Amino acid sequence: MKKIIAFGGSTSRTSINKQLASYAAHLVADASVEVLDLNDYPLPLFSVDLEKEGIPQAAHDFYEKIGSADLLVVSLAEHNGAYSAAFKNLLDWTSRINPKNFQNKPMLLLATSPRARGGASVLEMAQNRFPYQGAQLKGTFSLPSFYENFDVNNGIIQPEIKAQLEAIVRGIEF
Repeated sequence: MKKIIAFGGSTSRTSINKQLASYAAHLVADASVEVLDLNDYPLPLFSVDLEKEGIPQAAHDFYEKIGSADLLVVSLAEHNGAYSAAFKNLLDWTSRINPKNFQNKPMLLLATSPRARGGASVLEMAQNRFPYQGAQLKGTFSLPSFYENFDVNNGIIQPEIKAQLEAIVRGIEF
């Protein structure tokens, strides 16, 4: 059975991006899904001075989780048009283990936000950046207006939007 590692790029306990990543990952047939919580990987703010003391175990642990996946499902929170500070810090630390911190893994890249653009800015940023960091992008999807289009029990509630994500997921080969 294929293994999916899914996570939201946020440390919010009620992360809408973690919810979306989990939902999308569970749409993949015949796969086991492990949903990560960035709060389980606490790291000091990256600096070269701290790096000289050694890369923290939490960075190694996260990197190993990425390495265990057959597919990554990542949904990014947008903070002022960019990655959340916690996610960027995690990328910084793991890039010191390997600049290709996504380890050439296939990835479904998502974003959502409470607003109509659905994290479009961070999604575009990641689409341009993640391939350089070893992500093999297999599809991208933005869910606009999360609270209007997603129900915790039923997932995406707008049929057209739901069909769009389902088609992307069906098209992923890994």
